[in-house]
Amino acid sequence: MTALKIRLTFPPEKITEPIIYKIGQHFQVVTNIRRANVTEEAGWVMLEMQGASDEIERAIDYLKNINVQVEPVEGDVVQ
Repeated sequence: MTALKIRLTFPPEKITEPIIYKIGQHFQVVTNIRRANVTEEAGWVMLEMQGASDEIERAIDYLKNINVQVEPVEGDVVQ
């Protein structure tokens, strides 16, 4: 099992969509929100994903295809 920490940045039109829920439903990954900030204009989430490498890659591809910015995070995102 692989674990990956990423930062997701959502465009304004995606803020109200249950994207993280959909990831857990459509891909065999476990998501864990480590930190987040969402307003009416912008949103970002520090997310930990666990699962098989190919499932994590599929989930990341899905995020990129729906215009969510994905960036890797180093270290622990909770102080």
